[in-house]
Amino acid sequence: MNEQQIRWDDLQIVSAIADTGTLSGAGRRLGISHATVFRRLTNLENQLGVVLFERSRTGYTPSAAGEDLFAVARRVQADITGVERRLAGKDLKLSGTLRVTTTDTLFAGLLATPFEKFRADYPDIKLEVVISNQVHSLSKREADIAIRPTGKPPETLVGRRVGVIRQSVYGQRHHWQHERVPLDTLTGHQWIGPDNHMGNRALETWMARKGLNEFCNYRVDSMLGMQTAAQSGAAVAVLPDYLGNSDPELCRLTDPIEELDIPLWILTHPDLKRVKRIRAFTQVIGEELRQALVNAPV
Repeated sequence: MNEQQIRWDDLQIVSAIADTGTLSGAGRRLGISHATVFRRLTNLENQLGVVLFERSRTGYTPSAAGEDLFAVARRVQADITGVERRLAGKDLKLSGTLRVTTTDTLFAGLLATPFEKFRADYPDIKLEVVISNQVHSLSKREADIAIRPTGKPPETLVGRRVGVIRQSVYGQRHHWQHERVPLDTLTGHQWIGPDNHMGNRALETWMARKGLNEFCNYRVDSMLGMQTAAQSGAAVAVLPDYLGNSDPELCRLTDPIEELDIPLWILTHPDLKRVKRIRAFTQVIGEELRQALVNAPV
């Protein structure tokens, strides 16, 4: 007997015939016709050069060789079932690794606390966070999940929109002493703007359209850097409300700038959307973000 000729499909045929005793019964169990069962059994016996079943009017009875192969089929089936249970058990326990990519601003202003809560609720999940303003490839598994502000998510990814990030002009509280001034009155003041390397095209375009670039001699390549700069002097800056409102050293000087509203998304690759730990993460963190953005001060 050449074991290399035996496939799992062959073992299923032998097991089904031995259990039911008939070709029609085996066919019903496997969802195929009794003619297909007969053909596959005949081919297997020819390949192995042995008779696997004794035929009679009452049905099919395993020969010695058939009993041997039937025993192998049961062991293989038991192993497969055991593996499936173990894997399902691990998935039910929500274990494994989650690699999440997001920006430094989102992590500092919105995500660090919810991530810590998630870790406490799901201690068997290893959370790896990639802090970067560069978009990591989810297709190449550089990350499993991306949390990004974007007006147009990549068509290759799936996910949920969890809210809208609103932005306003902020200044140092000690210097300004008040809140809510008309945006036009700030035109001639010093401004802090995004550096080209930051990649915030929407803010760059808005500042250019408002004629603010001639008053902007201070540029920083990260939103957290712009926040720190605004804390340190008289210059003003556009910051996300979730970041500026939570900073006791800053005060909001204008209403939110509708032109700079941007949706916030949790995204993953389509192949991963049904993984339970990813579904749990998306649901839990998505709700935390939704609440944070909805309840932001206005």
